[in-house]
Amino acid sequence: MRNAEIIRKTAETDIRLSLNLDGFGKSEIISGAGFLDHMLTLFAKHAGYDLCLTCKGDIEVDYHHTAEDIGIALGAAFCKALGDKRGIVRYGDIVLPMDETLIMAAVDISGRDYASLDLQIPAQKVGDFDTELCEEFWLAFVREAKITLHVKQLAGKNAHHIIEGTFKAVARALGKATKIDENKKDEIPSTKGVL
Repeated sequence: MRNAEIIRKTAETDIRLSLNLDGFGKSEIISGAGFLDHMLTLFAKHAGYDLCLTCKGDIEVDYHHTAEDIGIALGAAFCKALGDKRGIVRYGDIVLPMDETLIMAAVDISGRDYASLDLQIPAQKVGDFDTELCEEFWLAFVREAKITLHVKQLAGKNAHHIIEGTFKAVARALGKATKIDENKKDEIPSTKGVL
């Protein structure tokens, strides 16, 4: 089983997270940030990962530390669960529609962290969630997961749809990239022999 557990405790957050890459899209998410819980539930479902997460954060300040630290913990769990990345497809991409929104996401499980997020989110908040935290979450995730991620908004006017489309698109791309290629299940998908 490709799974990992992460416990991350700082002065700002206390996170317990378990991730199973070979799951069924089941999740139990309690972060204190309702919109982020919704996005992480969608992420697990669309990637096909099982994700359990609790976070006690300083949400009386705002959701910044909670969103960023969950991104860090999830990225660390993702990297740990992949191990040496033997047998994975490695690349995944999708163009995902959600109503008026269209999001392109492409990933390379490369061992190198790079993120390009080209989003034009028209509102500063969705509910009480600062929309700029979408980017903070993904930057933190990418750094710890050690992947290359490109996300580009091709269309969209509704802030909720743009962020939700992003989480779904990245999840679908990661789900493809982390699948085991049965024809090459004993190989590292790199000419270098390591990722």
